[in-house]
Amino acid sequence: MSFFKKLKGELIDIIEFLDNTQHTIVHRFERHNNEIKNNAKLVVREGQIAVFVNEGQIADTFTPGTYTLSTQNLPILSTLQGWKYGFNSPFKAEVYFVSTRNFIDQKWGTRTPIILNDDRFEMVELRAFGIYTFKVTDAGTFIREIVGTNQLFTTSHISEQLKSIIVTRFTDATGEINLPIEKYAANLNELSDTIFNYMHDDFAAYGMEVTKFLIENISMPDEVKKEIFELSRLDKIDLNKLTRMKAAKAMEAAAGNPSGTAGMGMGLGAGMAMANQMTQMMANQATAATTPPPAPGAVPPPLPTEAEYFVAVGGQQAGPYKVSALPALVAQQQVTRDTLVWKNGMPGWEAAGSQAELAHLFAHTLPPIPQP
Repeated sequence: MSFFKKLKGELIDIIEFLDNTQHTIVHRFERHNNEIKNNAKLVVREGQIAVFVNEGQIADTFTPGTYTLSTQNLPILSTLQGWKYGFNSPFKAEVYFVSTRNFIDQKWGTRTPIILNDDRFEMVELRAFGIYTFKVTDAGTFIREIVGTNQLFTTSHISEQLKSIIVTRFTDATGEINLPIEKYAANLNELSDTIFNYMHDDFAAYGMEVTKFLIENISMPDEVKKEIFELSRLDKIDLNKLTRMKAAKAMEAAAGNPSGTAGMGMGLGAGMAMANQMTQMMANQATAATTPPPAPGAVPPPLPTEAEYFVAVGGQQAGPYKVSALPALVAQQQVTRDTLVWKNGMPGWEAAGSQAELAHLFAHTLPPIPQP
């Protein structure tokens, strides 16, 4: 076999890349000494761009189609090479096939919690995760800035870099929008759109574009979630009914106190005091329901205020406590008939049992057991 026949058999006639993976971004077409035969066929399929590189410099790019490689369609490369021996001789060039399709279902997430300053909960730790989709829009820039001389470049080679960009922009966005923390779950779409716009320039610098970005979940510490749930329920609950329910449960628990006769007395006393409060509250509601509204232009009287007492406990002044808060202290035996109390307008400290508006607190309490 002659030298020229051998050379003809070694040189390729068709340059193409069939991608059977879902993650290959760039593939460098391999050939011994990068020699390409004159009039070779270049096949670029949909979703691909072929980039010719000569001595580290991008020479030509080809969009989808079939090409015959000659001086007519390789003007830049022919100028760089000079074609010293004519275009009938083999020429050298590296050919990179760059995928321009969308790479979907790329996952991102925060490795460590993001610390957010919230007006209500102060410093709160957040975690987030989601998915995004990207594609290459400028093959030349992508090869220069990212790929370099790698023969094969996949999504795994760049995923960590892209995740870092996303997490940085997520942190910036959450800090700037100043959204109450309980509103995050209801505004995932709006937050996704905001971060999507933030990332445009970051990806464009690498010849890429984010085509879709979604936040799937934003999580926070369990104790913060519990408080948010309780606050949301309070907005829907009738507070008067809630107070009655809790008072009834307290009465049941006090009546079942197994701590002996004294304990039964305290439980009964606390329960009766709570019952009195419930009765008074329901009476007030009934009065409010039957009282006609004031005439147009009439000035209503000032709202009644609940009396507040200071209490002498262990020789120290405590309080002030509203009258409605004193039954709990009576049940705990921190306040007795003989405990000194004082409120604004009194000339001095007096025994709690001597005050008419406090007498009901001691109506059902047992006297102390006499000591032998």
